[in-house]
Amino acid sequence: MKKIHTEKAPAAVGPYSQAVVINGLIYTSGQIALDPVSGTLVGTTIEEQAEQVMKNLVAVLEAAGTKPENAVKTLCFLTDINDFAAFNEVYARYFTEKPARSCVGIQSLPKGALCEVEVIAAV
Repeated sequence: MKKIHTEKAPAAVGPYSQAVVINGLIYTSGQIALDPVSGTLVGTTIEEQAEQVMKNLVAVLEAAGTKPENAVKTLCFLTDINDFAAFNEVYARYFTEKPARSCVGIQSLPKGALCEVEVIAAV
């Protein structure tokens, strides 16, 4: 098992890795809309936050030598399921190969984030 870390994505805010690679797959930790440099939450709308989440995920995937087109499964969390359509517009620009996905509404996320996404992708 190989742990993945990049300065181009936010550092883990707890006892976990940004991602791990095992048996040809990368499993990312969930990413919220944190700026990689300052560690502060970016944006106030679902669109702004989803865009930062995707940038963070791309950075982690690239650090492992892969890209969103190789995703096989994503798991998305939204604090307001009414943001589903707006979130999908941003998501669709990054996950063009349409991996399997779950998207669930939840009560809250760390730092007041509006969305969080994790990815499993081929490396």
